[in-house]
Amino acid sequence: EQLVESGGGSVQAGGSLRLSCEGARFTSRIYCMAWFRQVPDQERQWVSSISSDGTSSYIDSVKGRFTISQDNATNTLYLQMHSLKPEDSAMYYCTTSTNAGNWCTTPGRVEHYLFNYWGQGTEVTVSS
Repeated sequence: EQLVESGGGSVQAGGSLRLSCEGARFTSRIYCMAWFRQVPDQERQWVSSISSDGTSSYIDSVKGRFTISQDNATNTLYLQMHSLKPEDSAMYYCTTSTNAGNWCTTPGRVEHYLFNYWGQGTEVTVSS
């Protein structure tokens, strides 16, 4: 499964971006989709995930600002980001998993090793 992210860029603090991930489709094999982000010399950080039943979850620092959604008609996963902050700057990756279970939207249980497919990343830079 090939995933291709787009939509990253440079914005000022308070701005908005919408990230897209083409190729992300819920099937009989794909149960969970997520966005992670990573800055140099740090571990990849979970940002948000959505399960095949439509349940979504977010890391506390983005709650109320980011919205994850998925459109099976276009095979696309989205991350709408508002009120961006400099600390949101990172490479953002979309990912999908064939592992079933409620771990997908349980903060603290969403680990990168549970995901099977990854995109190449799209960079987000937020200036103050």
